[in-house]
Amino acid sequence: MKISKGKVVSMHYALTDVTGEVLDSSEGQAPLDYLHGYGNIIAGLEKALEDKEAGEKLKAVIPPEDGYGIREEALVKNLPLSSFQSPDEVELGAQFQAETSEGPRLATVTKIEDKTVTVDLNHPLADQTLSFDIDVVDVRDATEEELAHGHVHGPKGHGH
Repeated sequence: MKISKGKVVSMHYALTDVTGEVLDSSEGQAPLDYLHGYGNIIAGLEKALEDKEAGEKLKAVIPPEDGYGIREEALVKNLPLSSFQSPDEVELGAQFQAETSEGPRLATVTKIEDKTVTVDLNHPLADQTLSFDIDVVDVRDATEEELAHGHVHGPKGHGH
């Protein structure tokens, strides 16, 4: 069965940057399951997996514009320290979910000064070319419920 919109794909992966440093991997874990064609993984990887089948192995190099995007300076914001629920607990490098006009985004604290906190709303992997080593483990039809919800429901499609 070929990977196409509406198929549930089960895969093992290793994600590396241009230097070969492993950024993420499914090694030692269950394969990653996702619903193809519903934006559940980055666009470039989804495109690279199109028409592949269980048992195939591939390497996909994804440029930033097809991955986590190009870094935007406009997404670096200075906020008053007083706007945080627990100002004394704000730490450099801390990450949190921020509500923005474009929906929720991951925010990373990049600088703390007297009464100001600088947060970066760019994805941590923005501007990076990503390399994926993929092993397609399984491809199956999605259930009606998975298609209606736009994501996979647990092992083999059971439950949330």
